[in-house]
Amino acid sequence: MDCLFCKIVEGKIPASKIYEDDQVIAFNDINPQAPVHFLVIPKRHIACISDLTTDDRALVGHMIFIAQQVAAEQGCDNGFRTVFNCNQDGGQTVYHIHLHVLGKRQMTWPPG
Repeated sequence: MDCLFCKIVEGKIPASKIYEDDQVIAFNDINPQAPVHFLVIPKRHIACISDLTTDDRALVGHMIFIAQQVAAEQGCDNGFRTVFNCNQDGGQTVYHIHLHVLGKRQMTWPPG
């Protein structure tokens, strides 16, 4: 499989990791859109959130829990944004689910 995030999980591509456990990794985004911008990815490959099954509910909940925990450690006391992009129209460019966490700046809608 030629998946960028799987290669990060396997240690074949370096990443600026800020959290890791047996299920997920969090690392800084290489193209940050906010002073704090990191991704939380599962170690198991799932291409898109539309591919989730009922067996994945606990994993996605864990991703969100870790996102808020790491955001707090990164000083996002005034809040933060979390985003899953899904498929082409949703802006997904890497087909391995990942949760964007952005903080330490005022967010607007639409994002930008």
